[in-house]
Amino acid sequence: MPITANNPNRKSWLAVAPESDFPIQNIPFGVFLTKDDVITIGTRIGDYAIDLGALQALNYFAGIELTDDMFMQDTLNDFISDGKKTWRLVRNRIADIFDENNPELRDNEEDKEQVIYHISDVEMQLPVQIGDYTDFYSSREHATNVGKMFRDPENALLPNWLHIPVGYHGRSSSIVPSGIPVHRPMGQTLPAGENTPLFGPSRTIDFELEMAFITTDANIMGENIPVHEAEDYIFGMVLLNDWSARDIQKWEYVPLGPFLAKNFATSISPWIVTMDALEPFRTKGPKQDPTPLPYLQQKGKHAFDINLTVEIKPENAESTVVCHSNFKYMYWSMSQQLAHHTSNGCRVNSGDMMGSGTISGPTPDSFGSMLELTWGGKNPIKLNDGTERKFINDNDTVIMKGFCKNADVRIGFGEVSSKLLPPFVRS
Repeated sequence: MPITANNPNRKSWLAVAPESDFPIQNIPFGVFLTKDDVITIGTRIGDYAIDLGALQALNYFAGIELTDDMFMQDTLNDFISDGKKTWRLVRNRIADIFDENNPELRDNEEDKEQVIYHISDVEMQLPVQIGDYTDFYSSREHATNVGKMFRDPENALLPNWLHIPVGYHGRSSSIVPSGIPVHRPMGQTLPAGENTPLFGPSRTIDFELEMAFITTDANIMGENIPVHEAEDYIFGMVLLNDWSARDIQKWEYVPLGPFLAKNFATSISPWIVTMDALEPFRTKGPKQDPTPLPYLQQKGKHAFDINLTVEIKPENAESTVVCHSNFKYMYWSMSQQLAHHTSNGCRVNSGDMMGSGTISGPTPDSFGSMLELTWGGKNPIKLNDGTERKFINDNDTVIMKGFCKNADVRIGFGEVSSKLLPPFVRS
């Protein structure tokens, strides 16, 4: 089935600014609360949020097999469970409805009143109920930088890293959408030169620039997903800030890896951009040497050219861009990650989220964490307001943005913006 929604010549009868992340060729999916306090599934074109529940009730999806309440729910899980054919049919239909040459909704003022909201009049929610969250560690540059800092610089990568997409299971209960502030966590740390740990606020809070993909129901327990089929089970992608408490992490990560240093908060952008929308931006990933084992081998273009930035905004001050990176730098592809994740028969469900791991590039300005940008705090970054940062201060807001762009179209993710608050104090 062709992806007609991607037609670069298509224009919408809704106004869309030239540099908008959300032209009619995007059509992401999300969940929002309307000004009438109704939660609905929706999409976005320009600065307009579109109520898909209202569109369905008005019969604009006639001919597509959908349950009666498909878009009247508070998560996208059921829609994602319907699979790739349904996703494409719905996205193509939305593009047709909002095409500038289609008068069906364009000229129906009564229906438009029920369907269309300005983005400032809705409150974005977490788009899926995330049952499980896995975070990978798939940037060679990031893994190398961390290895140089904490281990032998001559052997920065551990022996397994070039053979498997390394990952760990995170905590889905702490995943929040953009705009929700997070508190500086408390935890155990071991001060330099001491033998006994202390309990108190983390002193070295960091961001990690990541992206994540959302899966559909992929397999039954015991069944693996071949690498060449894996992309069929990926619905779309979001931006992800994997907040990290570096001092807590340093003390706890041996022998079992990340725990309290990571699970206190993970922030994601609220609009899921579909893999169909990202299709024009496929590119080749880095050369993999040594050649992966057969179950991870793939040919062709399985990386995506997604420009990424990170800004730090102190309270009552302008923001400073501290990082320029790109998703195409990832050593292990999403399909390799999903194939490896299920190679032992692990079940993957609709709404599961898989983080990419920190996305660092080859140059110092493309490092995807403060740990790397300041090299463990040794080289502070100067912000536009004249202050310096080794890590993230209380009341700083971290803003991550991402977009793809070619000669024909720009497809973006919006942003994930999160403010770091002081530690939570019980009243």
